[in-house]
Amino acid sequence: MKFNIILFAVAISASTLTFAQETSPKKFSPPAGNAVIGDTYGAGVASTSESKAISVDKLGKKLKKDNKKVENVAIKGKVTDVCEKKGCWLTIQTEDDSQFFVKMKDYAFFVPTALKGKNVVLEGNAERKVISVDEQKHYAEDAKKPQSEIDAITKPKEEIRFVANGIKVVN
Repeated sequence: MKFNIILFAVAISASTLTFAQETSPKKFSPPAGNAVIGDTYGAGVASTSESKAISVDKLGKKLKKDNKKVENVAIKGKVTDVCEKKGCWLTIQTEDDSQFFVKMKDYAFFVPTALKGKNVVLEGNAERKVISVDEQKHYAEDAKKPQSEIDAITKPKEEIRFVANGIKVVN
């Protein structure tokens, strides 16, 4: 009888350990890749979108005109930063050397860190949005910014947010 109880206890312990291992959080990293010209991520980018892509400056003007939201737009710009944890967001440089933030639609795809410094065409939706202090700090931590820079974030700010359906490296 004691042997059966000990055997039962061992079986329960082993199954609990297996379950804990299966449900433990997985470590992610950005996808591998060199982000060479022609590489696409997500749903890709239509060839017509590539030729009709507007500049970031034109997007800003369009957002002011169209009540802070523009759908189904193609933008061309230079990637200045990529999330180093998963490749789940990136920033695009604007003509006035500011940046805007890009997330992937439905968190459905990620991009390699090699995309940093490349010119891309993005297809998706853009809007002007107020970003909370907590969200700004979260993304600054993801970008591995110095703690002093994170601590300096004390006010919400309005910025362009872009949700990308697809991204293509153009040069």
